[in-house]
Amino acid sequence: MKLIATGFLVGATVVFLAAQFWLSRGGPGWVGYIRAAAEAGMVGALADWFAVTALFRRPLGLPIPHTAIIPTKKDMIGDSLGDFIGTNFLSEDVVRDKLRRTELARRVGSWLSEPANAERVTAELATAARGAVTVLRDEDVQDVLEQVVVRQLMNQQWGPPLGKVLAGVLADGAHHRLVDLVCDRAFDWVRGNHDLVMRVVADHAPTWSPKFVDALIADKVFSEVLAFSWAVKVDPEHPMRKAVDKFLVEFAEDLQTDATTIERAEQIKYQIVEHPDVQKFIGKAWTTVKTMILDAAADPSSALRRRVADGLVAVGARLATDAEFRAKMDGWVEDAAGYVVRHYRDEITTLITDTVSRWDAEETSRKVELQVGRDLQFIRINGTVVGSIAGVLIYATSQLLF
Repeated sequence: MKLIATGFLVGATVVFLAAQFWLSRGGPGWVGYIRAAAEAGMVGALADWFAVTALFRRPLGLPIPHTAIIPTKKDMIGDSLGDFIGTNFLSEDVVRDKLRRTELARRVGSWLSEPANAERVTAELATAARGAVTVLRDEDVQDVLEQVVVRQLMNQQWGPPLGKVLAGVLADGAHHRLVDLVCDRAFDWVRGNHDLVMRVVADHAPTWSPKFVDALIADKVFSEVLAFSWAVKVDPEHPMRKAVDKFLVEFAEDLQTDATTIERAEQIKYQIVEHPDVQKFIGKAWTTVKTMILDAAADPSSALRRRVADGLVAVGARLATDAEFRAKMDGWVEDAAGYVVRHYRDEITTLITDTVSRWDAEETSRKVELQVGRDLQFIRINGTVVGSIAGVLIYATSQLLF
């Protein structure tokens, strides 16, 4: 394009020189129009060449003021570009309006409701999970588990929270099923251990007691124990059950308020955590979890991936059909985007200005010229053509007037 534009200038120059030579040798008057057009075309071509060249470099290498604009004003251009984008594109109102018109939640919902798309997202999530788990060092994760999770458990008292949980269970009456189960098992155990009761009574009987007396006593004891366990089992209002309820209520209160009970709970906590089997479990916890995650993520038919995919389809279907839920999602997205541009707009625009400032001035000028230079060369061509037309009109007007 430079060659073509320069060709127009050279052509205008050749025509001007030829017309001038012809006129100097007594050529006809109409040649003056040609000379005027060529002369004005030369001026227009040179003027536009200077203007276009001045954007990227100093014409002919001369230190003319206000030339080489892009190399010398690179940083200012970057700042202006950053301000322009920050004002016109990263305005909170602009971002919210664009997101609102985009209907992002509806589009995402319609896309996710397709099982194939949900599977694709699940596969990407699985890949990301595998990558994250693989990158994590086992030693670091283990240290976090031991120093953060276990330490937090050790620093917190167990008594009051357990007491509150137990009190809630008792208030709802959910413990009655457990009591029923214990009573059933106790009755079954007594009924199935007649020989054991006989042996216990015999072992504790006096040596001088006759064996048949021991047997009678053992039978009586067994019958009484069996009757008692049966009564506790079938009677929801049995005093034994009431005593258990009272004990549990008092124990729940003591766990929250009694210093001695709380201290005993703390001692039990330390005994549990410091038990070799518990320590071994803590040591292997991350390895076990890591293996489970990697196996589930790698297997497309795993229960974890199927649940994730089904969940995504369900969310997508709801987004596509539930206008209220969709409006909430759009609102959350708008609020999140508004928060980002409100608090981090300067950081985002700084990314532009800093990037431009790091560019080499000459290289930047060269890149810009390669992108828009072709169109700029048309300015030179148009300058030659328009200048020629203007020259003819001016010359014709002067001939008419004078």
